[in-house]
Amino acid sequence: MIETERLILRDWRDEDRDPFLAMGQSPNVMKHLGGLQSPEQVDEAIARVRACQAAHGHCFWAVERKGDGAFLGFCGLKVGNVGPIDGEIEIGWRLREDAWGQGFAKEAALASLAWGWANLDATRIVAITVPGNTSSWGLMERLGMTRRPDMDFGHPHFAEDHPLHRHITYVMERPA
Repeated sequence: MIETERLILRDWRDEDRDPFLAMGQSPNVMKHLGGLQSPEQVDEAIARVRACQAAHGHCFWAVERKGDGAFLGFCGLKVGNVGPIDGEIEIGWRLREDAWGQGFAKEAALASLAWGWANLDATRIVAITVPGNTSSWGLMERLGMTRRPDMDFGHPHFAEDHPLHRHITYVMERPA
């Protein structure tokens, strides 16, 4: 469990499923993430993050707001499994729409990065998104990550002519 001023990053609970499903069925939340998710896809995603936590001791943790215990989404670290980030430590986040613009993603991401540097021996942490997701890559830049065009790639889950095929990569080197 990681605590920040306003958030708790924690393991997933069964009661997170319904609010996570609601996020997965929000057109705005899923705009840059491959489209709306079915209940089965949400269950598979939760199973993957739980397996990641069990195998590695970290994952895209559930993000809970301290003030009211509300599930806001996820943020954390996992082992990347696509393109040039395969095997790298990847940071990622997704928050429900009514949590946008309040600094929650940055707060959770900074806590995840701090946890990663303190607990993992990675030389760098990477992040990926699509060029159109300006909110996501803007946060990467605000976190101090550096764009690495040499690591951009075509995502294998999308056809070459699909708007989500091209992914851009940002990197943060381990602080000295």
